[in-house]
Amino acid sequence: MRVFRILHTFKFQEFTKVSTSMNKVLKTQFCEGISDISDSYAGFILDQWGVLHDGNKPYDGVIECLKELRARKKHVIILSNSGKRAEINKERLKKVGIGPSLYDQIVTSGEMTWQGIFEQNEGFFVGLGKKVYVISRGGDRSIVDGLDVKVVEDVNDADFMIISGADAPEKTLEDYEPALKAAVRKQLTALCANPDSRGVMGSQNIMGPGTLARRYQDFGGVVHYIGKPHQPIYKHCIKILQEKSIYPGQTIMIGDSITHDILGGSLANIDTCLVRTGLHEAQFTNATTPASMDKALTILANQYNNVRPKYLVPSLRWGNPLPDRKHKKRAK
Repeated sequence: MRVFRILHTFKFQEFTKVSTSMNKVLKTQFCEGISDISDSYAGFILDQWGVLHDGNKPYDGVIECLKELRARKKHVIILSNSGKRAEINKERLKKVGIGPSLYDQIVTSGEMTWQGIFEQNEGFFVGLGKKVYVISRGGDRSIVDGLDVKVVEDVNDADFMIISGADAPEKTLEDYEPALKAAVRKQLTALCANPDSRGVMGSQNIMGPGTLARRYQDFGGVVHYIGKPHQPIYKHCIKILQEKSIYPGQTIMIGDSITHDILGGSLANIDTCLVRTGLHEAQFTNATTPASMDKALTILANQYNNVRPKYLVPSLRWGNPLPDRKHKKRAK
């Protein structure tokens, strides 16, 4: 797997001018479900947490929607900022009831991180070293399994650092600060294998590893972000689809995060769809009419440099059935 050159730092200001101009005249279309837009696209890139499931179980209608997409020969990629490798995510999806027959591939930031460290022949992966300090959820070390590196328990013994998870809500940002400050003093390069600032766990939003990475930057540390909204992971998905003769104009990104899914998709020049489940669910709680939904979306977009999705759906559900002639099957 070829690892693309990753953006060195997350400078949201760099995206502002581009994203604002791309969305200046965009009017979001409100849909009842994915059936409303299914005929317009052959490639579907789906976020995982907040779109497919809440960490414990699939959202209502997700299984049916995936089955409908598969029946119509749509190519489905699950794109996740998970700090874990693709195979582990495959097993996790199985446990919540989403089997591998419902999608084609899983692409994760954790997998791209693993591949980059394994090869160490491109960009900032070159010369990282052999000793790594890992900040993860629950002490998980799977992101370095099979690699020629040694995990150290003391940050002062490390050559570089990986931030792939956080033990929130049990731990707070302040709990991690001593280790982050020690890493800055050691001038360690940090790889953030999951840029999410917040995550979904059941009905609550929790601190994500991206928050730790940005605090490390605040302290003066150098961080390389691997995952959405940065373009290399989108380019990898586009390459997979192009090998199936599916091009960006035939592709849509469906997610629950404006900052990662919608911004990243827009920058990759693919259409985007925001679900009202997941991270932004609270913003739409009282939105029951098109006017109130538009107002809620506008308020939300204003918080994120006016980035707007092309479509808004209640959740990843199929929605209203359409006449058979509307469901064109993709030729093999």
